[in-house]
Amino acid sequence: MTLDPRKLIEPEYLLPFEQMKVGDSFFLPTLKPAEMTYVIDTRSKVAKVKVKCFPATKNGYMGIRVWRIR
Repeated sequence: MTLDPRKLIEPEYLLPFEQMKVGDSFFLPTLKPAEMTYVIDTRSKVAKVKVKCFPATKNGYMGIRVWRIR
C-alpha cells in the first residue's frame, strides 16, 4: 500500500504569529511544503508579521521551519 500525497488532508493549525518575538521559530510537519509555505505567507500578511519559511526535517518528519523576522 502506498500513500498518495495528493489525497492526504493536512490538519488545521493555529499559527502563533501574534505571540512570537523576532527570532522565534516553529516547525510544522507537512508532506506539502510548497502549499504550507503559501498558507504561512498569506496568513502572516493578514497578521502583519514578516516571516521566512524553509523546508526542514525534525525527528525524521518532513515539514517547514518558520521564523519571525520582523
